[in-house]
Amino acid sequence: MIEARATARYVRTSAQKAGLVLDLIRGLDVNKALATLQHARKGIAGDVSKVLRSAIANAQQKEGFGGDVDRLYVAACYADQGPSAKRIRPAPMGRAFRVLKRTAHLTVKVAERPAAEPAPAAKTERRARKPKQAAAPRAAGEAARSKTARGRKPAAGAK
Repeated sequence: MIEARATARYVRTSAQKAGLVLDLIRGLDVNKALATLQHARKGIAGDVSKVLRSAIANAQQKEGFGGDVDRLYVAACYADQGPSAKRIRPAPMGRAFRVLKRTAHLTVKVAERPAAEPAPAAKTERRARKPKQAAAPRAAGEAARSKTARGRKPAAGAK
């Protein structure tokens, strides 16, 4: 089984925002993942698409690759936090606010699915649930217990 990866470092976005897009493609076939990224409404989707295409190209160059790109899928993808650039923004009364311009390192790993994948057997029989047991009849003394014992306040006239 061939496995290849590609990394884009110092991408100008936060790792959290990139992680939202990477969650969309994790586990998908590469063609479906590229289509998903093309229609994603996040700016980082273009950068993730570039990294995915690079990982596909890296897999094609590996020795032992079967030659069928349709068998590749996104095995893993993640975003690590990169260095943050610190900037100063002027604030009222002579103060200054710190602005962090975050970066991320994007990594996408693709792997080749096995040639003949057996289809999972369909489950026709569902596991039966246990029937709920009927509540045992309450003892006479339990029914006569005051409402305060069960956590409620007694009525105005009750003791």
